[in-house]
Amino acid sequence: MTARKTALVTGSTSGIGQGIAEAFAKAGLNVILNGFGDAAAIEAQRAGLERAHEAMIAKADAEFGAVDILVNNAGIQHVAPVDEFPVDKWDAIIAINLSSAFHTTRCALPAMKRKGWGRVINIASAHALVASPFKSAYVAAKHGIAGFTKSVALEVAEKGITVNAICPGYVRTPLVEKQIPDTAKARGITEEQVIRDVMLAAQPTKRFVGVDEVAALALYLAGDSAASITGAILPIDGGWTAA
Repeated sequence: MTARKTALVTGSTSGIGQGIAEAFAKAGLNVILNGFGDAAAIEAQRAGLERAHEAMIAKADAEFGAVDILVNNAGIQHVAPVDEFPVDKWDAIIAINLSSAFHTTRCALPAMKRKGWGRVINIASAHALVASPFKSAYVAAKHGIAGFTKSVALEVAEKGITVNAICPGYVRTPLVEKQIPDTAKARGITEEQVIRDVMLAAQPTKRFVGVDEVAALALYLAGDSAASITGAILPIDGGWTAA
């Protein structure tokens, strides 16, 4: 189905992105990995975001002909009350979680249009559909990804290109692990209470979503069988957003 096509997965050195990259590689795709460095490098990455993504797409075009499947997964998080939210954290979250998807998509679409085939898969979040306190930047960015997905899907609907968003609930990735102590501090509760009463309380299944489950959905959306699925905002959240 997708054998020998080329996939670029942003934020693919850990967590959900790594799981998707591994699933794509097992399916026989050429996979281009991408990942930001440690937290100290985030601001430098944000400042050069547009230039970096343009270079990344250009490199993929040069080595493999074009990017056939783009997975916009890169993301960071910060948890704090909005009146205490650091401005630099807001700017970084919006840049990396939302604007990066614009830059990569803008650069990847011309080659997809020339081929008459392409897949853009945006990894959003249940927070693209519902909100939680103390996550104003993240929720704003993920709601933005949902709108961006729908808009671009309509633009390219007749070009053989699909654009969809996957909205996972809580997946126990390094990103989630890092926000447990921050959430505990913001809410004045223990880390065990964060897991039980905040994170898993939102998911009726009372279990974390598996990285492999998100990867399997991404792989399906990347294939020809999903040609009629576009503009979709697809929850995979243990029933969180069903209510």
